Amino acid sequence: MASYPGRLTAPPPTVRIRGLTRRFGARTVLDDVDLTIQRGEFVALLGRSGSGKSTLLRAIAELDYDVTGSGELHMPENRAVVFQDTRLLPWARVLDNVILGLDLPDAVARGEAALAEVGLAGRERAWPVELSGGEQQRVALARSLVRDPELVLADEPFGALDALTRMRMHDLLRELCARHRPAVLLVTHDVDEAITLADRVLVLVDGRIAEEQRIELPAPRPLRDPRFLAHRESLLAALGVATAAASTEDTDSSSELEGSAP
Repeated sequence: MASYPGRLTAPPPTVRIRGLTRRFGARTVLDDVDLTIQRGEFVALLGRSGSGKSTLLRAIAELDYDVTGSGELHMPENRAVVFQDTRLLPWARVLDNVILGLDLPDAVARGEAALAEVGLAGRERAWPVELSGGEQQRVALARSLVRDPELVLADEPFGALDALTRMRMHDLLRELCARHRPAVLLVTHDVDEAITLADRVLVLVDGRIAEEQRIELPAPRPLRDPRFLAHRESLLAALGVATAAASTEDTDSSSELEGSAP
């Protein structure tokens, strides 16, 4: 299409992947994957254990250089990774963990502001061991946001938290993303978590994206909303889980798939 002066053009996506493949020996974990994430978009990636979710995230984070394919691989340099294990340095105080490697004259001020955003103002001099699991994950979020990243890659960051703490972290993450507007790729086993947080949910099956659903529900998203339940049932079906489980309200087994991806 021709370009004309004054015509508005859409900004390029934050992540653009074409033809990504990853093999471990004779096993193909990612099979010619295409993925686009727009600026400010929150994408959740679901899949059974071994489907390749974490492998895809590590490839985008450039923590895995053994991916192949003749396609395109584009992502921003300014990106942050949040893991289920917070990976805080136990010998460094909270503020020092947040600004680790941040070589800027205002690093301390930025770190203090990031801690205040996640509700930990006044805990700058605490040691990680003095914090609860939820507080440690807040520090990890502060560390990821202090650099104002264009892309946040989150690998089951709330998987080790209890249910109530996880709900609070969902609210915090939603608020932080609305404020900072990074693109986000969240890897999770929890179907409800994906629907609660994401603009778009993808299902990875046998190394390929087999399902894509756009979640156009206003926040907060009540679990009993019929539209929420419809998304849950459809996504569980895509994951190969009996859809009858989607209507079970007294168990977590319908919304969370156990195990870890390679």
